Amino acid sequence: MTQMLENEVIIFKAETTERLDKQFKSDLLSRSALQNLMSEGLVTCGGKAVSKNFKPKIGDIIEIEIPAPTDIDILPENIPLDIRYEDSDLLIVNKPKGMVVHPAPGNYTGTLVNALMYHCKDSLSGINGVIRPGIVHRIDKDTSGLLVVAKNDNAHVKLSEQIKEHSCLREYQSIVYGNVKDDAGTVNAPIGRDILDRKKMSVTHAVSHTREAITHYEVIERLSKGFTHMKFRLETGRTHQIRVHMAYIGHPVAGDPVYGPKKVITELQGQCLHACLLGFIHPVSGKLIEVRSELPEYFTDFLKKCN
Repeated sequence: MTQMLENEVIIFKAETTERLDKQFKSDLLSRSALQNLMSEGLVTCGGKAVSKNFKPKIGDIIEIEIPAPTDIDILPENIPLDIRYEDSDLLIVNKPKGMVVHPAPGNYTGTLVNALMYHCKDSLSGINGVIRPGIVHRIDKDTSGLLVVAKNDNAHVKLSEQIKEHSCLREYQSIVYGNVKDDAGTVNAPIGRDILDRKKMSVTHAVSHTREAITHYEVIERLSKGFTHMKFRLETGRTHQIRVHMAYIGHPVAGDPVYGPKKVITELQGQCLHACLLGFIHPVSGKLIEVRSELPEYFTDFLKKCN
C-alpha cells in the first residue's frame, strides 16, 4: 500500500539542558527517528542544524522538520499478535506497550497496522485510508491493552457509531501519583490542543476546537508508597484523555513522560495505563461482545513495588 504525506514541522521548547533526543517525547516520532533527522540536518536551533548529542539551553526553540515522502509503502509484516477475539467482521487485539498503532513519520514499520495487514491480508476496512486500515479507535504507543479492528466498512461504521454515541464500554486501569481522596468520581473537563505546546493536549475552555471529555474513575487500592491503583471508564474518547484528566486533578499517571513530573519513572518506559475491558454490540450479529485483558507484567511488577 502507498500513501502521499504532507510536510510537517514540530516546534519544541527545551525545558532542561538534557540532550535533546532524551528530553523530546512524542508518540509520533521515536528517539531513533529523531536522531536520523538530526543526521540529515533537519533539526535546527536558531536556524543552525544540531548534532545527535546536542544539549539545548532552557527556553531554546528547536524546529524538527519531518520531510514529506513522495511514496510510502505500508507493507505487511509477520509480527505476532495477541488476538483475544476474531470473526469474519472484526477482531480484538491486546496491544503491547511500545507498539505504535498505525504508521506515522518515523514509524513506518513494526506497527500494529503492519501486523494486521499480514494477519488479515485484504480483509480490513478502508474507511481510514491505507495508513490506518481497520483502525476504529487507537490507544497510545506506551498504553497497553485492547482495541477493536474492523474487517469491513459495514463493521467499521457501526462500531464507530457506538463509540460516538458513548455506548461502547472501555475500561482502563492505571497507577497514579498521590493518594486520591474520593473513592469514586467523574472528571468532566473539555480537552483541546495545548496552545503553548502543540504536541500536548490540555484542559481548556478557551479554544474553539476544544471538545467535551468525561472520565469516570474509581479507586481500587491506595498504595503504601504514595500511589493509587485506579480504574477508569471512558464516556468520551479524546486524545490522551485519562492522562490529561488525571494530571488536571493533580494525580498524573505514573511513568507519563508528557503530563507527569519531570523526574520520570524510567523503569515503566512510558505511562502505566492498560486498556483492560472492551465491550460493544456486534455490528452484524447484535450480540454483546465483552473481552477482558489481564494486567501485563510491567504493571503488576510496579504494583508490587508500590505496596
